[in-house]
Amino acid sequence: MTAGPCPLCHPTAEAVLWQDALCRVIWVDDPDYPGFCRVILNAHVKEMTDLNGGERRRFMDVVFAVEQAVRDSLKPDKINLASLGNMVPHLHWHVIPRFADDRHFPDAIWAPARRDPGCRPGPDRGLPGRLADCLQRTLGAA
Repeated sequence: MTAGPCPLCHPTAEAVLWQDALCRVIWVDDPDYPGFCRVILNAHVKEMTDLNGGERRRFMDVVFAVEQAVRDSLKPDKINLASLGNMVPHLHWHVIPRFADDRHFPDAIWAPARRDPGCRPGPDRGLPGRLADCLQRTLGAA
């Protein structure tokens, strides 16, 4: 578990794609996983059941909106949704587009790699902006 201040309560250098009073969506700049995003609760809360019903529904609506934006933008073979919190016990969801030829497929991205990254296209620098625009249209202004 994280020792010291919570890195999700005190972020440094986040690329925020969208946010409101409840949560924020950040871009995870990982060359092996283009489109990888996190949805992070703005309050230091450990578990989904610590939220009231309305907060849970809204939080998951945001997770699902991110999933849809990533699917529409990248057409991945699969989307992985993960809420672990073992290392950082602050409520957040990973939204990870997966491709059959990615380094870890079909295993989790945290498992040992099955293959070299290969000849994947270079980073799409416009993708974060397109995802942010889609989230703004779907979820509204912050």
